[in-house]
Amino acid sequence: MSKILDTPEEDAVVYQERNTWAGLIVLPFVLTGYVIAILQAADGGPLTEVQWWPIMLWAIGGGIVGSIVLSIVWGILAGLRDPEGASASDLRDRDIARLGDRVGQAFLVIAGLGVIALCALEAAWFWIANAMFLGFAMSALVGGIAQVIAYRRGLA
Repeated sequence: MSKILDTPEEDAVVYQERNTWAGLIVLPFVLTGYVIAILQAADGGPLTEVQWWPIMLWAIGGGIVGSIVLSIVWGILAGLRDPEGASASDLRDRDIARLGDRVGQAFLVIAGLGVIALCALEAAWFWIANAMFLGFAMSALVGGIAQVIAYRRGLA
């Protein structure tokens, strides 16, 4: 059961903020690994000939698992340092999560419009899927950055 803090502690990284940071730390590794794997699979040939979907599914799954593992390890270490505060949440968490979602949604809309445009142009499936994949990644990145800024500077 998580403890609710009435006021945020200045240096405390609350549970939700740790999860956000975990995602932000893992995301660049996932994207870099995905690009490298796609380029290696292309082996100098056209990218549209690459079997992209298994690589993309592994990247998505790896990102999810990586974020979860990092959150768990970080939570264990935080629990050793401050057992009561490790799972604490404060009253700002819900509002900060909503802010991050709103900021990140803009990139999902942009990606969706890009996908529609690529479909209208009858682009290869590779480009359509990767436009959406990049939109999801940018949404997570920008939304996560907005959340971290809100945790550090406040919502006001």
